[in-house]
Amino acid sequence: MAPASIKEVAARAGVSIGTVSNVLNRPETVSAANRVKVRQAIDDLRYVRNESARQLRVGRSRFLALVVLDIANPFFTELARGAEETAEAGGHTLLLCSSAEDLARERRHLQTLRQQRVAGIVLSPVDTSDERLAELRTLDVPLVLLDRPVPDGTTASVSVDDVAGGHLATAHLLAAGHRRIAVVGGPRGSLPVDQRLAGARRAVADAGLPAGTLAEVDVPAMHLDDGRAVGAALASWAGPDRPTAVFCLNDLLALGVLHEVVHRGLAVPGDLAIVGYDDIDFASAATVPLTSVRQPTHRLGRSAVQLLLDAERPGNGEDLPVVQHDRQVLYLPELVVRASG
Repeated sequence: MAPASIKEVAARAGVSIGTVSNVLNRPETVSAANRVKVRQAIDDLRYVRNESARQLRVGRSRFLALVVLDIANPFFTELARGAEETAEAGGHTLLLCSSAEDLARERRHLQTLRQQRVAGIVLSPVDTSDERLAELRTLDVPLVLLDRPVPDGTTASVSVDDVAGGHLATAHLLAAGHRRIAVVGGPRGSLPVDQRLAGARRAVADAGLPAGTLAEVDVPAMHLDDGRAVGAALASWAGPDRPTAVFCLNDLLALGVLHEVVHRGLAVPGDLAIVGYDDIDFASAATVPLTSVRQPTHRLGRSAVQLLLDAERPGNGEDLPVVQHDRQVLYLPELVVRASG
């Protein structure tokens, strides 16, 4: 059976096509009696509006897009929840895409979203130097970068001060007396990784300690399995230079390290203190609850979509400090101390 048309809805309700259109788009302009008749006709005929045709007529879409690096990471799951809530409150539907940290896949997503004429894109980019970002900035597609602002500030962005976060975590371990700290993360060149590492180095310098206080451990990705591999190496590390603490640049790495070293008989934090980054839900539920640098993840998603919608931005009433400059929103992280270190 062919789908019902707006003309059939109008005939069923005994009103004009214009009245049906107003009920769908500007219901406040239609009398209560006619709204009831039109909605009853829509229900009876199971009418579904042709959203693609509407977009072509009005030249805009009710869809926003969120492109994240890894939907399997709970950090991005919580972030998407905040983004979706704000999009829905603004009368939009959020489309979610995952690049899986693959530049070619990210480019395919962006091309498709442009073809679908989405009203705006929130993007956690694989590479902020990619020419596709420069191309997007020249088009009439509002773009907000997430967690990876461009240095020249030419694109709206929402992020966390990762230098401050790296400093918080490392200064906490130094204050606890640790003088050999492994910092685990990667790949290098990723802005959050580089900034968190820079913060860790700054904390060591601020404490007047030698750079060798940090043992920098590179990993190809920041997943649980990468953390387990590092945990195995730390557990078998012999000699006086073995780290007594580890700062992992995200919680998935930290949870992998924690699982592996406990499995191999090390005491946490007695033999090895562990600090993570993000404070995902699983951090507090770990076998040894994880100390972590908390990002305001839900609020990051909300704020990014608010920028797209030109909605009210976070203000002084927020419980976390926020700096705003030319549509650059920067949140400050906080350290949540638990049993792991």
